[in-house]
Amino acid sequence: MGGAGLRAPQEASTASGRDTDSLPALSPPDEQFLDEIERAAFRFFWEQSSAETGLVKDRARASGGPDPRPVASIAATGFGLTAICIGAERGYVTRAEARQRTLATLKFVGDRLPHVHGFFYHFVDMHSGERVWNCELSSIDSALLLCGVIACGEYFPEPEIRRRAAQIYERVDWNWMRNGERTLSMGWFPDKGFLAARWDTYCELMMIYLLGLGSPTHPLPAETWEAWSRPRFDYKGIRYINSQTPLFTHQYSHAWFDFRHKRDHYADYFENSVLATKAHRRFCLDLHEKFPDYSADLWGISASDSAQGYVAWGGPPPQGPIDGTLVPCAPGGSIPFLPVETIEVLRTMRRRFGDKIWKRYGFVDAFNPLTGWYDPDVIGIDLGITLLMAENARTQLVWRTFMKNEAAQRGMARASLRRA
Repeated sequence: MGGAGLRAPQEASTASGRDTDSLPALSPPDEQFLDEIERAAFRFFWEQSSAETGLVKDRARASGGPDPRPVASIAATGFGLTAICIGAERGYVTRAEARQRTLATLKFVGDRLPHVHGFFYHFVDMHSGERVWNCELSSIDSALLLCGVIACGEYFPEPEIRRRAAQIYERVDWNWMRNGERTLSMGWFPDKGFLAARWDTYCELMMIYLLGLGSPTHPLPAETWEAWSRPRFDYKGIRYINSQTPLFTHQYSHAWFDFRHKRDHYADYFENSVLATKAHRRFCLDLHEKFPDYSADLWGISASDSAQGYVAWGGPPPQGPIDGTLVPCAPGGSIPFLPVETIEVLRTMRRRFGDKIWKRYGFVDAFNPLTGWYDPDVIGIDLGITLLMAENARTQLVWRTFMKNEAAQRGMARASLRRA
């Protein structure tokens, strides 16, 4: 695991390059605070991955202490590849170290990581890449990995990195995952075939269809963008597209694809996520009587660990057995949508609970101040969405890098996502 140590703060470069669609400027204290969050999260991706395979652990001890669990997540690896771009840009590691780790990862993913029609198994051994837990071949987790692959292909100028990134993406047979239907299946098992569950209702699915629509080798038909439903939901006057899923579903596609100032004939999806975040904040405030710690500067529930295990919870409407647990990646993954409110929540969390929730890799995955439960773990995808969205709020680096990719541009064009 791991590799060279992170560079000291005084060695870090300053990432820059706000584009003409930049978000409101952050104050110097906010910049410093977000940099601390990013640096800690990056440390997880650098230390809790194999230097040989590049595969990133699904979860690890928040303290960074010994952890024999060898299970990697391909989704966490996608976030990790993007984290390398951020780390190189900000000087958390040298560019030479970043290039070396990126190339090692792309070589392993391209040449040795088991795949079927270009799709990967959800959980794998971080050292061998072999499937674990008899898990599914996952379409969404493969998409998250591919977003990281594409980001690296655009960020690093080295021809071999670009060639390998293109090969990994272009071999994916998106239409195979449709299995003859209009929408894509959520996954496939070697012994049972395709999952009945499909990506047919708004959630984090946009990245899958955009990647498929943009493919130069196995493109999805344009009509697949029309094939999934977009249910409208109203919460106390806030009306937006929502499918009764946790808050992360409004975040993930936005980590790489830049939806700002674009819309199709259904919606402006960036503004939709702004509304979803506002509704979620209001929802949490409405739970204050039941959970007194929930307040204007302390809120946020998304799929996460809990004292009873991993739970997909949130709202509105209420989902799962909400018990007063707070989940830092809920506001963390929404920083570009509500920067003032979310940064204040993260500040309040750290100020009030200190080293109970702030460890080597930043915030623990979840905690419940009403019961005194504090998660000993961090989860890669939750650190990842916070890291990427914090950087997008600061410099739009991930958006600017990823959207240079011709396939990403083509996918959005074929989805009729145009300047609003």
